Amino acid sequence: MCFACCLRAFVHCRCIGVAFAAAAAAMVSLLVATYADVASINPACALLALLPSLWRPGPSLDSCASFAHGSFRLLQLHGRIVHEDHLERRWEAQTGEKVSEIIFMSRHTAVSNRPALTVHPIGIPHLLPHETPPAGGRPGWAAPPNSRIGPWFRLLKSVAVSQSLFPEFEITLEATHHGPETEVPAMFVEIGSTEEYWQRQDAAKAIAMLFSQGLGLDGSPGVGVWSQETNSGDKVLLGLGGGHYAPRHGDIAVKEGVWVGHLLSGYSLVMEEPPPQVLKSKNYAQIQGTWKEAIKEVVAATRKSFPGGEVVVHLDSKSFKGWQRSAITWFLSEEGVSIGKAQDFATSS
Repeated sequence: MCFACCLRAFVHCRCIGVAFAAAAAAMVSLLVATYADVASINPACALLALLPSLWRPGPSLDSCASFAHGSFRLLQLHGRIVHEDHLERRWEAQTGEKVSEIIFMSRHTAVSNRPALTVHPIGIPHLLPHETPPAGGRPGWAAPPNSRIGPWFRLLKSVAVSQSLFPEFEITLEATHHGPETEVPAMFVEIGSTEEYWQRQDAAKAIAMLFSQGLGLDGSPGVGVWSQETNSGDKVLLGLGGGHYAPRHGDIAVKEGVWVGHLLSGYSLVMEEPPPQVLKSKNYAQIQGTWKEAIKEVVAATRKSFPGGEVVVHLDSKSFKGWQRSAITWFLSEEGVSIGKAQDFATSS
């Protein structure tokens, strides 16, 4: 569905005159798109078109419209998403509804220009307070990762195959990066990597199908909701090291039953090589850089999203120098975080 069609659908719904009263105790999932990004609004419009009978006009936020179905709110903004900080606070203040999670629809850019469908957590935990974030967020911060990341990554692969987008489109996880700042579990779902692919209606439909099936809008149970009662004791993968697309962590995340938290690539683990005497004495606490703070932040954020779960780090060992690997292993031990191998994240039904 094009922009104009989406707008006409909204105007039509408004003319019906359906009143919306938000209950103060309501908990809602906020699905966020923006007209400033064709790879964001097209999937949102495709989702409305996929299930047109489900949606009705919802509350507005700063004069931006939303659609509502059950506990889901599809919000359509006008500005850049990465700068829309604390949507959860603003939504509650203006609607009375508490936000349990935020899922953003967005475009993805890459130097390779390769077509891709991606999923990733958000945050910039490696930046210092005085540094300017390149794409929103707050330096030193990481959002709680949405528990849907792992299950939706697998579902996205399945949907892409069913819609004949694979292997033309790469289906991949991305490492934790950019904003906006939020305190509730969040994730991005993106179409990449150039204007040609951002506009692809088949890609937009695939993302719409991901949301429909993943949230259970199609009548299915949906996937990716963590339950402390049911999932207590489950391992949660927290990936450290490797490149931006986290291929070695992704090789584990494709297994059924694997939960995925934050993924910090090598560039987010800033470590200054210390003098030889520091390494010889194994005094790793003296190694400068933001690596310790970044790890601590993403561990805490991941634990917040998976109460009762066991956060287990998977190291992309080959991406580290020996001294880096030793220092990270030491710090994780100090923080009481275990390190696991690929086989430790067993497939489960």
